[in-house]
Amino acid sequence: MSTPAESTGRTLTVAVLAGGRSSEHEVSLSSGASVSEGLVASGHEVLNVEIGRDGAWRLDGERLSVTPGDGLLGVDVVFPALHGPFGEDGTVQGMLETLDVAYVGADVAASAVSINKVLSKELMSAGGVPQVDYVGVAEDRFRRSGEEVLAQIANLGLPLFIKPAHLGSSVGIVKVSEAERLREALDGAFAHDELVIAEAMAHGVEVECGVLGALESARSAGQPRAVASVPGEIGFPGDWYDFRAKYTAGGMELRVPARISPTATERVKTLALESFIRAGCDGLARVDFFVDGERVVVNELNTMPGFTPTSVYAKLMDASGIAYPQLVDRLCRLALERHGRRRSYRY
Repeated sequence: MSTPAESTGRTLTVAVLAGGRSSEHEVSLSSGASVSEGLVASGHEVLNVEIGRDGAWRLDGERLSVTPGDGLLGVDVVFPALHGPFGEDGTVQGMLETLDVAYVGADVAASAVSINKVLSKELMSAGGVPQVDYVGVAEDRFRRSGEEVLAQIANLGLPLFIKPAHLGSSVGIVKVSEAERLREALDGAFAHDELVIAEAMAHGVEVECGVLGALESARSAGQPRAVASVPGEIGFPGDWYDFRAKYTAGGMELRVPARISPTATERVKTLALESFIRAGCDGLARVDFFVDGERVVVNELNTMPGFTPTSVYAKLMDASGIAYPQLVDRLCRLALERHGRRRSYRY
């Protein structure tokens, strides 16, 4: 996906949102700091808005107030470097729509669908996208019909994974290898979320692929709506990719390109783009896979992956010919294009 460096055009003023109410608050702050540095390196002006664990928005420590239709701090575009609930789930995106300001990444619907592991899997399943077998469980149903739910989950076999449906970064995930621990794992997941997903154990290597939207100038020249990165392979010391492996120094190793066959590589890239389009994403996404020989299955799609220069998404894009400053610049310009395009419609 190597492309020539794009003209950055006029200088933009960008508000970077970071922090948030979710358990990924600290991860978001790290992403936001890196995004700000990348934007400055690409010649833009940045305002850093921190969202506290209390949900308040602050600039330079002062609490912000906003008015619908008046934008945000007079900026050209907002970069919501937010992860998890109350940031990556459509809530902040809806607020930014109400403010009538351009923003990076997926819109309200795509954000809400993609963060819901059950709903997103049902959407992909309807389109025939290959996935790990799963069972979605609502807490009220489990409390009413526990034995029925346990029997349904048992059909997935052991070991399996229990996950809160709306959290990222492997928060709240438990690997269950013994049937008698299943109820305990479900109770633990319901402490995080009223919707839980049980997933069968997948075999093969974990592979991740970045997707990046194309600017209108490129699309008008015949290029596709989005492009997929070189796939990368995730290596880690344990038997699954947990929070510690993701965020502890040396906890994981990214190998780019992934050590998979040319056929599997093309399949990963094709499914990454298909998942991006089916979910209705804009700008960017990272799609995660399990690859076992020539068999490729989608694990999940992330609309706002970790965004430090050492995060997987940025590394995949860099390996594909798009340096970090160029990446964040393009995402802001994609946001402006979408905002202008949508404002042209009569609702």
